[in-house]
Amino acid sequence: MTVSLPNPASDAAKRATALAQDTFDIEAAAILGLRRRVGAPFAMCVRMVLALSGRVIVMGMGKSGHVARKMAATFASTGTPAFFLHTGEAIHGDLGMVTATDLVLALSNSGESVELVAILPLVRRLGAQVIAMTGNLDSTLARHADLVLDCSVEKEACPMNLAPTASSIAQMAMGDALAVALLDARGFKAEDFARSHPGGALGRKLLTHVCDVMRTGAAVPRIGPDGALVDVMREMGRKGLGAVAITDEDGTILGIFTDGDLRRLVERGADLRDMTAGQVMHRDPRTVSQNALAVDAAQLMECHRITSVLVVNDKGSLCGAVNSNDLMRAKVI
Repeated sequence: MTVSLPNPASDAAKRATALAQDTFDIEAAAILGLRRRVGAPFAMCVRMVLALSGRVIVMGMGKSGHVARKMAATFASTGTPAFFLHTGEAIHGDLGMVTATDLVLALSNSGESVELVAILPLVRRLGAQVIAMTGNLDSTLARHADLVLDCSVEKEACPMNLAPTASSIAQMAMGDALAVALLDARGFKAEDFARSHPGGALGRKLLTHVCDVMRTGAAVPRIGPDGALVDVMREMGRKGLGAVAITDEDGTILGIFTDGDLRRLVERGADLRDMTAGQVMHRDPRTVSQNALAVDAAQLMECHRITSVLVVNDKGSLCGAVNSNDLMRAKVI
């Protein structure tokens, strides 16, 4: 079946554009309405969650259920233990997940969701606290709650004022605001976020250390200061790092010789036959600790426009080497 797209200048296209613009205006107004109403109840909600010894259990049905699932995921990834409980499943046994140490965050725009209203007395009997996130402050949900967060909106973006649109956006925004306030109060940092996201790009950058990606042992090109330049070049070629560390017998780094240094010697027309590593090395090379983050090694390379760096242990002795290719394979850069 072939569907023809409306001409941009047609009445249908103009109506679609106008509806989109109206949707943005209505939903933006819904969020700004929350900004004017947030205050003491919101601050009390933050204090209640911070005082919890249990978890935040986020409940909802329908569109509110979808928002609740996202909200629970945001809490969990930003330092607040939480999970989503489908109210339809809760009335068929999953209510057993709730304990007296938990806090139930219940979402319903009308506040009269049949499944949610049915389990509220049971939740209270279990001893769990209840915070309502609703657009109806006179609803059954609001009356059963310890605290109510007002998420009411003037109207939905739906032209029939039926489909949850602006109300869902308001719930989502309130949940995000709560998550942000909580992570700030907990002193939650980027490193903490990374520990919850070890498979993501941020997790790799903040959890991968130099020792996780560096070359070690025989894979590290090194030679003594008395070694012939020809041996330096052979070592460089065998190990494929583009550089050779010049060290003493104890592993103390004396200098480094790179393929760039070799190129510059050749361009100057230097006689390479009788030169030693100690004569051609670059003294006091850039190094990085094996305990440093791999992203720090990447920044060091970028800052000094180098492609490899020597790695030292706690005693300052050579223990490895890493180059940009190693970091790219580890997806640090």
